[in-house]
Amino acid sequence: MSEYAITQVEPSEKRMNRKVDQLLLAEGIRRDSNLDYTCAMLDDDWNVIATGSCFGNTLRCMAVSSDHQGEALMNDIVTHLMQVQAERGNYHLFLYTKCSSAVFFGSLGFYEIARIPDQVVFMENRRTGFPDYLAELEKTRKDASRVAALVMNANPFTLGHQYLVEKAASENDVVHLFVVSEDASLFPFDVRKKLIQAGTAHLPNVILHESGPYIISSATFPSYFQKDENAVIESHANLDLAVFVKIADRLGINVRYVGDEPTSIVTGIYNRIMSEKLPESGISCVIVPRMESEGKAISASTVRSLIKCGDFDALSALLPATTLDFLRSDQAKPIIGRIRAEANVIHY
Repeated sequence: MSEYAITQVEPSEKRMNRKVDQLLLAEGIRRDSNLDYTCAMLDDDWNVIATGSCFGNTLRCMAVSSDHQGEALMNDIVTHLMQVQAERGNYHLFLYTKCSSAVFFGSLGFYEIARIPDQVVFMENRRTGFPDYLAELEKTRKDASRVAALVMNANPFTLGHQYLVEKAASENDVVHLFVVSEDASLFPFDVRKKLIQAGTAHLPNVILHESGPYIISSATFPSYFQKDENAVIESHANLDLAVFVKIADRLGINVRYVGDEPTSIVTGIYNRIMSEKLPESGISCVIVPRMESEGKAISASTVRSLIKCGDFDALSALLPATTLDFLRSDQAKPIIGRIRAEANVIHY
């Protein structure tokens, strides 16, 4: 342990946050937009010489001043952040780092899940975390000539989502449907999973899976060591595919279905990269044109907008009966309240 003090930096501490930002920028890192805890290590003159942050069960935005390299200060920052996570009840931790830093974090007990050469490495602090997840998935493997996969957030599950699953189910022997487990949506994970289960119950060849912590949404993918937003999207897509290819290998998946969304830059970049990269691993990529209602693509963003403005009559053309029934139930009232209180419900 060094002799320097580590202190929490509250969002209201503008002067200290400026110092943290200055250190991050000096080390080629941008402050991530998704942070829920930040700490700073201070020298005797109250200069920030090291920093680190958390978001959920991930460690982020870690940096040490170039003037203090070689003093093992990063060890202290990581130890401090792990203690903070333990106090929160988070013991299974994740981080994203530059490839050049992976060996260092390996020495601190983190294990590689996947990497994009010269860009990013995804790591966790459980040696058998991802292997155990893959082993559980493999128990559901059904060997067939056409085995498809879908990854779905479904915030909430719409007729467009249902159409995509039905198309995949009609064209394949088996469909593995992964529900993004991360709770970063207005509809909580347990509700999204329930709505997908109900809306696909008539499809006997669909197998539902939780994505666990290994497939994350673009909303919470870290951006702090990427030069611009497009680079962030590309890194996320490539890393997501690196993880997905390992999953596909265990389940014998040979085709992945995705929905087209012409108005979303994020989805456009994602679909382009999947179309280019998946065939390299023997996996076809099928981009399905979006189902339309009155000449417009059905989207979950439109559904949330209608809920926000209270136009429930218009929802019947966009949602399966199972989702409509849920929205009319008492269980949906807290979610509807959150949507109405949200400033912006148009998310991609």
